[in-house]
Amino acid sequence: MILEQLKAVGNDTRMTIMEWLKDPQTHFPPQDHGDPAIGVCMSHIQRKASLSPSSASAHLAILQRAGLLQATRIGKWTYFRRDEQAIDQFAARLKHEL
Repeated sequence: MILEQLKAVGNDTRMTIMEWLKDPQTHFPPQDHGDPAIGVCMSHIQRKASLSPSSASAHLAILQRAGLLQATRIGKWTYFRRDEQAIDQFAARLKHEL
């Protein structure tokens, strides 16, 4: 899993998305659902990153498969947020193994 996580954050766009999601209220407009804990709508991430919908979806899927993001579906919209526990475990394992 650690190699998949390293590959996921080894891309400038995905690393930037992770940085934005660390402080979503600073980097994104208020979300329609009104609960910051749910996450940021994919369309907001896509626009901010200047990506096509399919490219944004691919980047977010890689981060999600690596266990670094969690997704919540509300109606036809998908919201993403960082999985802080998984990120902490990844960082600890990386520190231990290096």
